[in-house]
Amino acid sequence: MNTLLGQRIREQRREKGWTIEQFAERVDLSANYVGDLERGVKIPKLETFIRIVEVLDVSADVLIRDSVPSASHVADDELSRKLSQLTPGQKKAAIDILNAYTDNIPYITK
Repeated sequence: MNTLLGQRIREQRREKGWTIEQFAERVDLSANYVGDLERGVKIPKLETFIRIVEVLDVSADVLIRDSVPSASHVADDELSRKLSQLTPGQKKAAIDILNAYTDNIPYITK
């Protein structure tokens, strides 16, 4: 798990375009410690993990998704709540948009 967690932290950091040094400064850690985290040599304490999640602006399950069940039910609940507030015509449009998106996922993720 440490290696996967570290890899995911690295992926998220790189997506932001940050060097290890820039990220370390944002989370108030040493660059050496961040390097150890990313290589899976160390695992962060809870308060450090929370800072990392906040700075990366991702949900915790993005970083630990193989270790805990996904929090997709939260997204499902939010989606259901938003859909329940739409008119029938708006729901049809939302479904059309969602279908167009899901039909093109292989192209979107590349």
